[in-house]
Amino acid sequence: MAKVQKQDIKKIVLAYSGGLDTSIILKWLKNEYGCKVVAFSADLGQGDELDPIRDKALATGADKVYIDDLKEEFVRDFVFPLFRASAIYESHYLLGTSIARPLIAKRQMEIAAKEKCDAVSHGATGKGNDQVRFELAYYHFNPAIKVVAPWREWTLNSRQALIEYAKKNDIPIPVTKKRPWSSDRNLLHISFEGGILEDTWAEAPEEMYVLTTSPEKAPNKPQYVEIEFRNGNAVAVDGEKMTPAHLLAHLNYIGGQHGIGRVDLLENRSVGMKSRGVYETPGGTILREAHSAVEQITMDREVMRIRDGLIPEYARLVYAGYWFSPERLMLQTLVDDSQKCVNGVARVKLYKGLCRTVGRKSETDSLFNLDFATFEKDQVYNQADAEGFIKINSLRLRIRSLMQAQRGKK
Repeated sequence: MAKVQKQDIKKIVLAYSGGLDTSIILKWLKNEYGCKVVAFSADLGQGDELDPIRDKALATGADKVYIDDLKEEFVRDFVFPLFRASAIYESHYLLGTSIARPLIAKRQMEIAAKEKCDAVSHGATGKGNDQVRFELAYYHFNPAIKVVAPWREWTLNSRQALIEYAKKNDIPIPVTKKRPWSSDRNLLHISFEGGILEDTWAEAPEEMYVLTTSPEKAPNKPQYVEIEFRNGNAVAVDGEKMTPAHLLAHLNYIGGQHGIGRVDLLENRSVGMKSRGVYETPGGTILREAHSAVEQITMDREVMRIRDGLIPEYARLVYAGYWFSPERLMLQTLVDDSQKCVNGVARVKLYKGLCRTVGRKSETDSLFNLDFATFEKDQVYNQADAEGFIKINSLRLRIRSLMQAQRGKK
């Protein structure tokens, strides 16, 4: 693809968070491209982090600011499909940042079309995953869109260089020596990386955590929570119906009190290097546990086996930015068909950082029948039949051992 020519750019829409990087990028775009800049922030549940965004963007040089509430769309159309697939990356990461990027990019492209922008821009570095996630989504919506990725252009190649640029251009610096790490927050999670976390042997400091109480300081009394599912989606907590965003926010609060959902992971980035991320996902951790519990009682064994075999690929696609790809959509169709029977209630127990299923039921789709599973005398299963089943299934193993023994004799 041809290099973007600065003189061709008259207006850019920037995915703007108000943090150090995007604050500098906004000013840099004005200085280097001499064009109009529309700052766009997606409200995905960052809370009071968004309060100063508009004034800060305008003060830094933005010509126009969009702050759009996308919380319900985020949970309903992105988080819930992800959780219906039981997606988890490298056995630990619930993809909180990964799943937010396609929605931000989608709305950014809508604004670009509305504002007749020539280009879009983001604050992702040339080493990270987000550059891929944003740009794959951009090109999905407009294959001809111009993308300005400052981290791949400028000479500000260190945190210190950014701070010096910020001071020179009178840009407030949100990163301090007291909190030397970067973070990204939405309704599903908050992530931390960089700074002191780059020492893979150092434990993340307790003062870093935002959403969760330290498990050691969590209540000494466990809390039981009941979550109802319909077609694989959570619809109620403790009998109270809730919208998707409200439900996840509610579980975040409950889980946070009990120290649920902390993860410290050294993951493999899309570009090939390893990176340490620390995550807090209290509500998501509860949802995943409860969803699995309802699946256990309602989902056919072979359907579950096939779906589970697809989880690593589904998670990889989301992590790598392929949310809008035909292969992810194909997998989603299969996943959603498997979820038509996932209707029921799970009861989980929260206690000092642990979330554990203690009960599950389904009035309409349960596949559990005590008459079949009991250890007592029953009328539906002849235990002697298991002998033939075992012999048939052991045939290939017996043949293998016999052949090996014969070759050994020769």
